[in-house]
Amino acid sequence: MNAKTNIPAVSSRIIRARFNPIRNLRPDVLSRALEEFEAGRLGSASRIFEAILRRDDIICGLNLKRKKSIARLESEIVVDDDSARAFKHKEILSEFYSTLEARSFCDGNQRGGLRMLVSQMMDAVPMKYSAHKIEFFESGGKVRGIFKQYPLWLFENTSGKLRILKSEGQLTDGDPLDEDEWMVTCGDGLMAASSIAYIFKQLPLKDWLIYCERNGMPGIKAKTDAFPDSPQWEAACEAVADFGAEFHAVLSEGTDIEAIDLSTRGELPYPALVERVDRMLCALWRGSDLSTISGKNQQGASVQWYESTLIEEADAAMISDTLNRNVDAQVIKLALGDDAPLAKFKLKLPDYEMHKYELEIIERLAALGLKPDLTELSRRFAVPANGGGGENAGEIRGGSAGDPENNGAESQNSEGKEDEQHESR
Repeated sequence: MNAKTNIPAVSSRIIRARFNPIRNLRPDVLSRALEEFEAGRLGSASRIFEAILRRDDIICGLNLKRKKSIARLESEIVVDDDSARAFKHKEILSEFYSTLEARSFCDGNQRGGLRMLVSQMMDAVPMKYSAHKIEFFESGGKVRGIFKQYPLWLFENTSGKLRILKSEGQLTDGDPLDEDEWMVTCGDGLMAASSIAYIFKQLPLKDWLIYCERNGMPGIKAKTDAFPDSPQWEAACEAVADFGAEFHAVLSEGTDIEAIDLSTRGELPYPALVERVDRMLCALWRGSDLSTISGKNQQGASVQWYESTLIEEADAAMISDTLNRNVDAQVIKLALGDDAPLAKFKLKLPDYEMHKYELEIIERLAALGLKPDLTELSRRFAVPANGGGGENAGEIRGGSAGDPENNGAESQNSEGKEDEQHESR
């Protein structure tokens, strides 16, 4: 039979490479890196973690939300007793934390104060460790400090304590860290689980993208009675290639061109699997599914957001305890020579019970037709307003705040019901 098929064999590999966010990252590569991380060789896994934190939209957003929710908290210096010495310690620590400087080893452009330091320390949540080298010095009779964050791939942990390497990829043991010069923050290390979810999310995501590109234009099949490799055959091959379809074939026996429909009948499995992983990541990082992608017709985070405050409290305690242990005592000793500080740094958490009570009042007012200003609410509770904000923007239980006719009708109905109840009494 004089039949020959002309189908590109490498097109799928080219498309996969085009959408591959981290080159050469496969499940076996990630598994080996995670095993090395657990054994104390942190380099390969920490590099992968950093890349995923920058490139995956869901993980990047969750990480930034987790960091900023703690970095935005106000701080205070609390005293252990009412003595004059304790208040002197408080004054010294307040001055130190208000003037400290945070820097980055990798990016000399990054400089900031206490909020930047807290944000850098929160890298321990995804990476498990965050290391800072501290430089204490005196200026104007006051103790000052510079905190420089070093990347995790410059350390090894084979001995159970971080040791710094002279160069990345060093296989020998690193140098021990001077506890008076280094501050190590220890966190949950969520990227170990998140990286596994990430790489298996990429498989259906890539297939989904490939499906969309393949079926955006139908395949072309051409039939001709010309023999393979003849001028007529080559002309037919050029003709189908000019259509621009990824899938095309040239067959003998007659001359005919028709579309090949490769689309799937029914619902595709890819979206559900990708959404399942994204929702799992939201629960892992934030304690509950606060993502607007978690369901249809979602307009923002649930008003039950205070149920996730346990994570925020734990993160704030992690930051405060680390600074108390590594910084407070040294600052007091350098300033006054006292061995034990009588004051300590603390991040102030919002009064969640008061916020819960306020939300209940707002819900009752909204049920009566009184629409609060969502811009003010978003500022008060640090959550995004529905629809991007604006005066009385969004919707709260029962009607659109932007619909004056609806609001007026609800207000009249509410007043009418109150009049009826009054007359019945």
